[in-house]
Amino acid sequence: MAAVDINRATTGVSLPASVSGEIWGSVVEQSAVMQAARQINLPGSGASIDVVTGEPTAGWVTEADEKPVSRGTLSSKVMTPYTLAVIEPFSNQFRRDKNALYNELARRLPAALSRKFDSTVYGVGSVPGSNFDNLSTAPTLTVDATGTFGDSAAVLNAIAAAGYQLTGWVVSPSLHGLLITAVDSLGRQFFTSDTNQQTVGSMFGAPVYVTRGTMPTGAGATNDKIGFAGDWQNAAVYGTVEGVQISISDQATLNDGGTPLNLWQRNMFAVRAEIEVGFRVRDVNAFISINDGTAD
Repeated sequence: MAAVDINRATTGVSLPASVSGEIWGSVVEQSAVMQAARQINLPGSGASIDVVTGEPTAGWVTEADEKPVSRGTLSSKVMTPYTLAVIEPFSNQFRRDKNALYNELARRLPAALSRKFDSTVYGVGSVPGSNFDNLSTAPTLTVDATGTFGDSAAVLNAIAAAGYQLTGWVVSPSLHGLLITAVDSLGRQFFTSDTNQQTVGSMFGAPVYVTRGTMPTGAGATNDKIGFAGDWQNAAVYGTVEGVQISISDQATLNDGGTPLNLWQRNMFAVRAEIEVGFRVRDVNAFISINDGTAD
């Protein structure tokens, strides 16, 4: 059987037509970056994105005086879609039980795609191309257990001092745990409404997104990254050509880490999921990279 697009399949593994859209929705839901940043539709050939680099300035005038003339300044960046993909083989038992197959697709594939996208944005590994930005050069501050509230406020102030507005916190599970347990001198939690609350929904009016993506680790005795805060809505944008594209085959031979895996010979089939996605930031100084304050 040749590769079949699940969305239009009439033979082989027949899944609901909405499966691709539901998996794409789950990718966005599991990606902290995609939740925090603004999305645009991206043509397959890429697009030029206008970037505001300076604002017009108003001035006071007296009666009959000339009004000041001022202009904003613009630049542009090219956003190129890059392909992010994963192939996962399954045994034919899943072919018999379509519900089990669907559940596995919905559980595994979005997590794999969203983790890789987020980690690349954080600066883990290399970017897929020159027109894909990451936050590896963002200014750095420390948030630790010795002054969590003051450290967090310093992050807010640094973003404001750079001329931007804090619109979101992307935090690792370890930073999220630190924020939950941060208390004042009377034992009252800073960032949760009561002592029974187990999540931090927002800080200083900006939503908190807990990420599953891996963050950069420091080399030697340097600190590990545990979060990124910044003006995600105005200074970061991601674009997709279309949603997740899914195809399936039971005839292919996969290159599994250098080992050939013949699906037909093993009574298996494989599902390929891919997205074309790009990411750009207006100014890396609109973000603060948060360290844990602890030597490795």
